[in-house]
Amino acid sequence: MSKYQYILLFPLIGSLLAGLLGRYIGKRPSQLIAIAGLIFSFIISMQAFRYVIAEEGNVIHEVIFSWIFSGEFKVSFGMLIDRITVIMLIVVTGISSLIHIYSLGYMDEDPDNPRFFSYLSFFTFSMLMLIIGDNFLQLFFGWEGVGLASYLLIGFWFKKAGR
Repeated sequence: MSKYQYILLFPLIGSLLAGLLGRYIGKRPSQLIAIAGLIFSFIISMQAFRYVIAEEGNVIHEVIFSWIFSGEFKVSFGMLIDRITVIMLIVVTGISSLIHIYSLGYMDEDPDNPRFFSYLSFFTFSMLMLIIGDNFLQLFFGWEGVGLASYLLIGFWFKKAGR
């Protein structure tokens, strides 16, 4: 496993841990896990930026696993990081890290804080999958993940006041 695969893995782990274990580990640890995942992803994105830009256009292409086989048709789950992708990686991981940090204070009083950070990290994971995918099927799943995460974040406060 190369270090560039952690760009996708850290936000996913943060989302899963905050969502599944948030009630058990508490509000603050789930927040810190989600934020740490994004910051680590940002650091690795900066390393990818340095590699791709400093080496005059090197492209990082990694196949993580083979996904679909049907005769001659083969689809893999992979990463393609070129010059435009690496810029978008820095933008998404950097802005998302700042949003996570801002949300510490904004969501401080909410009792469902771990769930919110899980949704927010899942949104970032989906955005990264959309950016980093090396085929249209993976791009589609990233796009659908962004839609699902948006739906979950928009409907986060589903309880009416006073009930």
